[in-house]
Amino acid sequence: MKRSSDIVVASIHWGTNWGYQVPSEHQRFARRLLDGGIDIVHGHSSHHVRPIEVYRNKLILYGCGDFLDDYEGISGYEEFRDDLTLMYFATIAPGSGGLERLRMTPMQIANFKPNRAKPTDAQWLTGVLQRASAPFGSHVALAADGTLALRWE
Repeated sequence: MKRSSDIVVASIHWGTNWGYQVPSEHQRFARRLLDGGIDIVHGHSSHHVRPIEVYRNKLILYGCGDFLDDYEGISGYEEFRDDLTLMYFATIAPGSGGLERLRMTPMQIANFKPNRAKPTDAQWLTGVLQRASAPFGSHVALAADGTLALRWE
């Protein structure tokens, strides 16, 4: 039984490895999960970050990318910058499970080690995530401290 202080996360391995498109059936499924009592949908499978949606004040991460993996050096997908990733820090309201705030720290993986991303790389990642998330009503901005902040409609 879920207590009012519990936060329930559904972590789902889904979607393609490359690309920013979210199939409509994934969006419908994620929203049904949230309507059914899940507080956060954490999608993974993609090798780079994918769109973010806030639905009824609940967080959907369609693809978090790889934080550390053994794909370093694989060619053919450089346009997706799989060396750039994010650490996600969500503040969730106790009781309602609603998203209050999402901050993300851009990281760059090199030699299988995470490092803070350079400002130019953080800017690039912000632009990509903003373009991918805008159709879902989510907006990403680069803050003065180098983190990414999410706001939603």
